[in-house]
Amino acid sequence: MGRCGECGEWNTLEEERVTPSSARGAAPPPGKARPQKLRDVRADDARRIPTGISELDRALGGGPVAGGVVLLGGEPGIGKSTLVMQAFAALAAKGHSALYVTGEESAAQVALRARRLGVEGVDEVEILATTELEDAEAALRRDRPVVAVIDSIQVLRSGELSSSAGSVTQLREVTARLVELAKQEGISLILIGHVTKDGAIAGPKLLEHLVDTVLAFEGDRSHAFRIVRATKNRFGPANEVGVFEMVQEGLREVPDPSALFLAERSANASGSVVVPTAEGSRPLLVEVQALVAPAAYGAPRRVASGVDANRLAILLAVLERRVGLHVLDRDVFASIAGGVRVDERALDLALAVATVSSFRDVPVPADVAVFGEIGLAGEIRAVQLAPQRVAEASKLGFRRVIMPALNAERLLEAERGTAEVIGVRTLDAALEAALT
Repeated sequence: MGRCGECGEWNTLEEERVTPSSARGAAPPPGKARPQKLRDVRADDARRIPTGISELDRALGGGPVAGGVVLLGGEPGIGKSTLVMQAFAALAAKGHSALYVTGEESAAQVALRARRLGVEGVDEVEILATTELEDAEAALRRDRPVVAVIDSIQVLRSGELSSSAGSVTQLREVTARLVELAKQEGISLILIGHVTKDGAIAGPKLLEHLVDTVLAFEGDRSHAFRIVRATKNRFGPANEVGVFEMVQEGLREVPDPSALFLAERSANASGSVVVPTAEGSRPLLVEVQALVAPAAYGAPRRVASGVDANRLAILLAVLERRVGLHVLDRDVFASIAGGVRVDERALDLALAVATVSSFRDVPVPADVAVFGEIGLAGEIRAVQLAPQRVAEASKLGFRRVIMPALNAERLLEAERGTAEVIGVRTLDAALEAALT
């Protein structure tokens, strides 16, 4: 085979001779497990341990869970180790034991970075520098810390397997044994993982199936903002986000990210529209920017940053066919200001309005917010969490909100706030309301 059936990469398969592992001991005799009724299951079996970092606790659904395993992925240098160290220092300051297992850095390197953060409790965090799984298992069983981190899962290897660290066999074995150990000892375990060039966590998808929570650490390293997004959570809602700002002292929480993202917005600039997005249950206002320019090199270019490039191409085709806007022969550039990425369909209408605004060189009024999904027939479709989006826009001083007509009809009077709600059913009506 030339292509791996799990990760989709080419020419990565290799033969590995696996020695049967006896680390888990003999299989327990059958018949020991007994079913129980749901009413007899104690709710405190999923006890949470709040870190005190509210944005991280929000993404986790309230904090890490005792016996739960979290997989944290992100690009190199994005701030994964810094975030975990700040969380562990906060827990250690409250009297919780914390173990930091590092395989990529020496203990001295981690200590230097930790002390540079200057947060309370950082000196109480225990550290173990090793790349051997057996050493990490022994420390976890002996000390039984409340929380522990493996930095990173790709460098940890089992001495009972002949394959190299980071191989599929090693990743499966190491992750499975650590998850089993965390469940047995009630340790809240965090696994830090590398990501591939397309942003997915490196290694087999089995890693994501084994753990309880998957967090994606997103952000452009050229910008100060970072977003922790929960893509899977067995103990809470998925798609929740926490927003941070990278400063000299580490990562700082951003309790009101909407105001921060819009702080540098230019007034009366064409191609700029504000859209209330909904990340999990949290509304977030971001600025969508578009630029339409003549195609200088023959074939028109479509460049997207922070938005789905395929969705941008579809919206341009809808504008060409349903509105009569001839943009398919021009270069179109679209981005989300601040280095944020938005993948939801409610961004469609704002992206289309920004494109038309740039094409006509007509600015959208600064007090107008726009959201809604666009169908291929040019219709505006309803989206979820409309009351929360309108409330967030009204709180930040937006006087008009252009949204799907079905959402506007279902909106209660008390949910409108101080904003004027304009419901639209077609793309033509939305453009007329935004640009006239």
